[in-house]
Amino acid sequence: MNKEGESFKRLIEEFSRVGRVLFTGGLNNSHSGNLSVRLGDRVVITRRGAMLGELSADDLVDVGLIEDDSGIALASTEVKVHRAVFAATSHLAIVHTHPRTATALSMGRDFLVPVDDEGRYYFKRIPVLAVRASIGSDDLERELPAMLKDYPIVMVRGHGAFAVGGNLEEGLQITHALEWSCDILLRCLALGMTEEDLMDDRTHGEW
Repeated sequence: MNKEGESFKRLIEEFSRVGRVLFTGGLNNSHSGNLSVRLGDRVVITRRGAMLGELSADDLVDVGLIEDDSGIALASTEVKVHRAVFAATSHLAIVHTHPRTATALSMGRDFLVPVDDEGRYYFKRIPVLAVRASIGSDDLERELPAMLKDYPIVMVRGHGAFAVGGNLEEGLQITHALEWSCDILLRCLALGMTEEDLMDDRTHGEW
């Protein structure tokens, strides 16, 4: 990857802007989460242990979409999951975060269902994937890509969210919308409302 040209300058600017918003928005802690984009048969992904709120050129790692190469040792621990999603879908960007409220609500549910109108505008329900090992595992690599063919965001129970799109900003937008809706749902539940009351006679489709 040529880190001197204008195209790389635009790429690091996008990674930095999205990473900063994710961190300041409370969707990741200081060293959690990862971002990637697909460029043909290559994947550019954040470095293992990178601070998404302060990304620099040295935090981006270039790896093959299929074959391992020298970059693989530096890449995020989730790199095999990212590559599996890109290989199985037409998505060009992945945003992986650890949103606190959505993660908490994912513990005992198979779906997260927004009850606010803005959240319902974006999605009717978000599936929760439960796997035995949830961080960079073979289970995740095997099961997540198929779900991201049908949904732009999936929660992994107890771990976090994987959002996809045509660019990083799309993943950022839908991740923020998910966490915002989960925060509203949690506040409603804390006020004593039941999910049955909140749903009322509204219909919730698959998407």
